[in-house]
Amino acid sequence: MELNTLKPAPGAKRARKRVARGIGSGMGKTGGRGHKGQRARSGGFHKVGFEGGQMPLQRRLPKRGFNSLTRDERAEVRLSDLERVNAEKIDVAALKEAGVVPDAALSAKVIVSGKLTRKVALVGIAVSKGARAAIEAAGGSTDAPIPQPKPKREPKPVPPQALGEAKAAKEKKEPKEQSGEAKETKEGKAKREAPKGAPEGKKGGKT
Repeated sequence: MELNTLKPAPGAKRARKRVARGIGSGMGKTGGRGHKGQRARSGGFHKVGFEGGQMPLQRRLPKRGFNSLTRDERAEVRLSDLERVNAEKIDVAALKEAGVVPDAALSAKVIVSGKLTRKVALVGIAVSKGARAAIEAAGGSTDAPIPQPKPKREPKPVPPQALGEAKAAKEKKEPKEQSGEAKETKEGKAKREAPKGAPEGKKGGKT
């Protein structure tokens, strides 16, 4: 085989379709566009998924969940992946070199999956709680900080002046209510003790 004898495979290179170049070509006159209609006009094109103005399928289907734009920047690493990395000191660059994480990853986190039986030292790699325990049990170490629990929010202290004002307002309100109750009991007592008169329809004796 020589360079001057090289040829493309049969059928690999086809002649370009020349539309609207005479009726004998089979693609003359309308050029394969048919008669009239939106697709027959120049510029008669709508965006992909356009359905004539009705709600398109991609908007009718329900959406659920969330896809983070930065999901590829942080890679997950299993304990079994650390087992097959030859280096004793492991960082993100070592993981990329071993093919454990993609080249686009900016950081990594070790999760509990698989087993780790050898001593490794992690540098600049985050670890989960269980992965930290597994690494330290195998004699390894990590420089990832231990997460601290969030401090409980304490209630705001109430100034003593506000407490005094509230107490005074309560004491001022209570005597009024008590005097009103006493007034009502006196009126009720007076009504009960009043003499009952004779019924209106039975005045006088027998007729």
